[in-house]
Amino acid sequence: MKKYKVIYERKNCIGAATCVAANDDRWRLLDDGKAELKDSVKKDAHFELIIEETELEKMMDAARSCPVNVIHIEDMETGKRLV
Repeated sequence: MKKYKVIYERKNCIGAATCVAANDDRWRLLDDGKAELKDSVKKDAHFELIIEETELEKMMDAARSCPVNVIHIEDMETGKRLV
């Protein structure tokens, strides 16, 4: 099954919570007003999560809904950035 890397730049999050509305299985709003990508791992200045194709559509909706474009999705096989 294909895998995708979700990259989340939390420091630039403005707390619009559109990601939470689009995919509350993977996103939640924390007390500081910023979103958290559940089960992600901190890597330098961002967070990463590997997902399978079954989650791609909901995660794409979350990424596309972000007004400040801090959620990115890459195809792990090709390295191509989808969002």
